[in-house]
Parts: sequence; structure tokens; C-alpha cells
Amino acid sequence: MKNKLPEFLILFLLLPNLFFGQKQKNINLASLNARGKLQAVNRTINAGIQNDTAFIHVIENKGEGIIWLPIKKLTNGTIEIQMRGKDVFKKSFLGIAFHGKDDTTYDAVYCRPANFFAKDSIIRTHAIQYVSHPLYTWKKLREDQNAKFEKEIINPPDPNGWFTMKLVIDNIAVKAFINDFETPSLIVKKLNDRSTGKIGLFTGDGSGGDFKTIKIVYIL
Repeated sequence: MKNKLPEFLILFLLLPNLFFGQKQKNINLASLNARGKLQAVNRTINAGIQNDTAFIHVIENKGEGIIWLPIKKLTNGTIEIQMRGKDVFKKSFLGIAFHGKDDTTYDAVYCRPANFFAKDSIIRTHAIQYVSHPLYTWKKLREDQNAKFEKEIINPPDPNGWFTMKLVIDNIAVKAFINDFETPSLIVKKLNDRSTGKIGLFTGDGSGGDFKTIKIVYIL
């Protein structure tokens, strides 16, 4: 008679299939850039290094810019990025583009680091923003549905330092978390019916920014 595996061992072997069919990718952006795998739209990229850690520096240019990643389309899942802006008012806008159809049609969530610790409470409510281009720009959303798609960040990070933003995306809603704070800084209902598309780095309104690594968890 064959020996049976202990129950705890069976559970351990089944763990990869128990977590809802997740698939994770950890992406080194500096490595992708060195191999020419990043597609820059209205931006250029330089390599950077700090404390022996490589990153990419997206150079400022007029208008909005996207750095598309060469990965499979994301339907539902999470995107987590390490990024750094600067504490200069109206000069730093950086985040994640997702469910991209082309260079002008995509959703994005981005931060405005200079607003993190603003003395004006209204300006602080403009710290993190959701947009759905081309129809729902930040300006249209602020005019039509003020303070619904942009919020203040509670316990904000250093506006000149590295911080993490994680997006949790499904077919209906998007949640954004900053660093290890367990409460979402932003929860919004998506403003389109796109359920999949490209993923990229977003820099808005003439801004640049620094980006290290990106982690993507697909829900299969």
C-alpha cells in the first residue's frame, strides 16, 4: 500500500493554484531600457544610478508622456511602482498608465508630489489623481466632478524622495495605495469599458521623473 502524503504537504504543493491563478512579474526598468525594450512617447530616457541601484530618468518635455512596457496586457491585477518626483509646484506629475489602447487612449493614476504637504487644504486634495484619456482629463474631471477623482494623501511620503504606489485594478474600480499604508489613498470607478490594455509609466504636463522597479500581479 502506498504511503499517503501528509495533509500539510499536500496543501503546500497546491498553494500556487489556491491564490486565484495569480502570475507575478518583477521588472527592472533600467535593464529593459538598456536592452531597448521601452517605448518612449513624447519623452526621452536616461540611465541613472544611486547607492548602486540603477533606475531610469524620464526627461521633461512639453505635454504628457508615456513609457510603454513590453509586457502582456493587464486585465485585472495589481501594478506596483517605485518612483521619485520633486517638490516643485506644477512641475512634477508621475504615475502609472494602464488599459492603454494607443498613445492617447489610456487610464492613469498619478501623483503630484509638490502638493503632498501644501499649506492650502484644497491644494492637498490634488495630491493623487485618476484620469481616463482622451475624454476625461484632470481639468474636465475637476470642473465637472470636483474632488471625486483626486484626493489628499494621508501620511504622504517625502515629495523629493522615492516612494511606492500600488494600483489594484478590476473591471469596475481602481484603488491606489501609497507606500505601506493599508488604507487606499484613492478609490474610483473607472470611466470607460476597457478591461485590458497596455501598461506604461506616465509623466504629465511637461514633467519628468525617476522610476526603479515595477511589480505586476496578474489575476488569471
